[in-house]
Amino acid sequence: WAAKGPYLLGVKAVLAESYEKIHKDHLIGIGIAPLEFLPGENADSLGLSGREVFSLSFPEELFPGITLNIKTSTGKEFSVIASFANDVEITLYKHGGLLNFVARKFL
Repeated sequence: WAAKGPYLLGVKAVLAESYEKIHKDHLIGIGIAPLEFLPGENADSLGLSGREVFSLSFPEELFPGITLNIKTSTGKEFSVIASFANDVEITLYKHGGLLNFVARKFL
């Protein structure tokens, strides 16, 4: 339930250097996209302070390992990897998490 707090605050995606599987699963399960820096990149190498506002959009056709472009409020642009391992994770994310996915099956 650790991902519930960020979700309730309106967080739509989390960007990190890597994820433990359980943490990534919790993010996807609540409807938050796990994003990873490209190999060799991190917040320091890109000059990110953490105070920027990030803008990104997801294409209709998502697939595991897709590269997405991010723009920041400071004018920086860089690419990240959407850390979805399989189509099940993508389906859960697109439905807004596990609870929404299950609820839609019954409605």
